[in-house]
Amino acid sequence: MSERINARLSQPLAEFVERMVGEAGLYETPSEYVRDLIRRDMERRDGQFVQAAVLAGYRDVAEGRVFASSGDFKTDMAMLDRKEADGWR
Repeated sequence: MSERINARLSQPLAEFVERMVGEAGLYETPSEYVRDLIRRDMERRDGQFVQAAVLAGYRDVAEGRVFASSGDFKTDMAMLDRKEADGWR
């Protein structure tokens, strides 16, 4: 299933899209260009989420909020809950 989106562009934006589309451009149609922009934005945002998670992990290590894994996810999540409830004491 697909959705149709209509967008009104200012003259400078429309001219830029025209340069990006067609024989001299990188894309065959304006729709192809817009889809690529949306995909790239999704990838960038996903990358920002991962980067924020990694940074949070580094901060946890720096603050001593670590524990040895038991090797079992459920057990580790229960330990994490206990540690957070105790303020990591």
